[in-house]
Amino acid sequence: MSERRLTGRHVLAIAVGAFGIIIGVNLVMAWQAISTFPGLEVKNSYVASQSFDAERAAQEALGWTAEPAYENGTFSITLRDRDGLPAPVTDISVLVGRTTHVRDDRTPVLVNRGGVYSAPLDLAPGIWLIHLEASAADGTPFRQRIDFVVKG
Repeated sequence: MSERRLTGRHVLAIAVGAFGIIIGVNLVMAWQAISTFPGLEVKNSYVASQSFDAERAAQEALGWTAEPAYENGTFSITLRDRDGLPAPVTDISVLVGRTTHVRDDRTPVLVNRGGVYSAPLDLAPGIWLIHLEASAADGTPFRQRIDFVVKG
């Protein structure tokens, strides 16, 4: 029986092969992450920052709270004022999507039923991201980003 000796060339080939696989997998994963996630919350962060404090103070003065729910294929969101009454909303829109990619983004048409805004929507179990935009009667914008879990 002949024995094969482990030489420096064998060790180099093993090391180059192992690191080549690791680097290759990292490149594929990085490309997947970049190609599926837009990464933008606002188009120009500097411009958005100029009015952030004033908009936040106006929104906090409204005293509104938003509570999303999902049951039997119906997505709903309830907006209440600081007294627990339905918030006086003049305009509302939501974008429902995944936190990691835009492929499942949806903009349902909401119907107001006594302060509860709802729409039929098919959501798979998991973590969803809700971008809520509403307006008060005086034109004050109300914006909220809500992480929402649909149980399966």
